[in-house]
Amino acid sequence: MGERLVRSGDLVCRVNEPADYWYGVCDGLVKMRMTTREGIEVSFLVVSAGGWFGEGTLLKAERRRYDIVALRDSRIALMPLSTFTWLVNNSVGFNQFLLHQLNERLGQILALVANGRAQNIDGRVAQAVAALFHPHLYPGTSLTIRVSQEELGHLAGVSRQRANEALHRVEKTGIIKVDYGKITVLDIERLRSFQS
Repeated sequence: MGERLVRSGDLVCRVNEPADYWYGVCDGLVKMRMTTREGIEVSFLVVSAGGWFGEGTLLKAERRRYDIVALRDSRIALMPLSTFTWLVNNSVGFNQFLLHQLNERLGQILALVANGRAQNIDGRVAQAVAALFHPHLYPGTSLTIRVSQEELGHLAGVSRQRANEALHRVEKTGIIKVDYGKITVLDIERLRSFQS
C-alpha cells in the first residue's frame, strides 16, 4: 500500500490512464468527472474520507473512463493492482466487501440519476448532502462534515450560489444546520427522503 498527497484541483488519476491502483480517500474529498466532446465538464460522483473507488476499472482490466480530481487537499491510499488482484483471487471477505461496495455505489448512482431528473435544485442539493453520509461507502462519517458550497455544487450539478441558496432553504426545514464550511445533519432519515 502506498499513499499520496494531492492538492486541491489536481488530478488523482486521469481518463485513459492504465488502471494500476485501487484508490481510497484517507482524508479529503475527490470527484469523478468526465468532459464531453463539446468540452463540458460533468461531475457525477464525489468520494469522501473512508471511501474507495476504481474497483470496476480494475476488475474489467480497462483504462480509466474518468478523471478523479481533488476538491480539497486530500490524502489518497494506493493499493497496487497486484495486491487488489491477489485479494480478489484469495479472500472471500474482500470479495464480499467489493460486492457490497459495488451494490451500494450502483444504488448511489441510480439515486443520482433519478434525483437529477425528478428533483428541483433544493432536492438535488439535499440528496447531495445525504450522499456524503452513506454508512457503507463512507464508514465512520460523523453527522457533521466539512464541505464548501462550491464542493456541494459540484456534487449536485449546480453553481456555488445556487447550492448556497438551496442549503439555506433546506436548513429552514430543520433537517440540517449550515455553518461556514460545514454542514451538520439533524435528521438523517428526513434528509435521505427529502423531496422538493
